Amino acid sequence: MSFKDKNTPKSTASKVTIKIPGTLYNRLSEIVSGSGFNSVTDFVVYVLRDLVSTSYESTSEGRMKEGSLSKEEIDAIRRRLKSLGYL
Repeated sequence: MSFKDKNTPKSTASKVTIKIPGTLYNRLSEIVSGSGFNSVTDFVVYVLRDLVSTSYESTSEGRMKEGSLSKEEIDAIRRRLKSLGYL
């Protein structure tokens, strides 16, 4: 059984808005200004894609397999989230 949010876009080409704190956005703007990213949005999409690609196994349900992340991977994710202001 899979969960389907009623607000989930029906097309993969659709875009949605995600709200983040203004202070986090400002910090991300500082990070982006010294990088090769064109915008905060491009950077956030890159980070989220990277996080999802390393966190999920390819299963028919697209669910994370229990125990699929190593301690090093979990630590790297925590460091990344902390640097982004989430932890």
